[in-house]
Amino acid sequence: MSETNEDKKVEVVNESNETVEQDVTDEIAPEAPVEATEQEEIDELTETKNALNAAEEKYLRLYAEFENYKKRTRAELDTERAYRAQSVLRDILPAVDNIERALAQKGESEEFKSLHKGVEMVYESLLSSLKDNGLEVIEAKDQPFDPNYHQAVMQESDPDKASGIVLEELQKGYKLKERVLRASMVKVNE
Repeated sequence: MSETNEDKKVEVVNESNETVEQDVTDEIAPEAPVEATEQEEIDELTETKNALNAAEEKYLRLYAEFENYKKRTRAELDTERAYRAQSVLRDILPAVDNIERALAQKGESEEFKSLHKGVEMVYESLLSSLKDNGLEVIEAKDQPFDPNYHQAVMQESDPDKASGIVLEELQKGYKLKERVLRASMVKVNE
């Protein structure tokens, strides 16, 4: 529809019921209604942009939360895999202690020496398997006392050694990677 300013004649009925011709000019509607329409469109566009920005922000937050969830889950699975043998190793430690006590026994007969050799072979094989699964012995003797790895059960005075040095290991301690499975029971110099 083109907007032009053309003169037109229109028949109009006046107050005395006479038909009269009047010149009418097609004029463009005043600026206010056009501005109102444009303003409504601008407002609608602004609302749409705001809604789009809000939706995009919500999406980015959800995406970030999901990525963090995936990282946490991977880290938990890695930790679980790394320490899955922990409960089994902890259960085996008393048997290892008993084998060590058996190996500490002395005897002179051929039968005893043969049995001792067999137990020693089983012990070495067991220790090798445990080490392959991440078990490590905590070094204690002649080391500085560390409450993270050692459990002091006795104190003794030895003038030849510095204070706080482990004098004797009463029970071996073990760790799995960086976790302590059992602290070493030790005698510490005063």
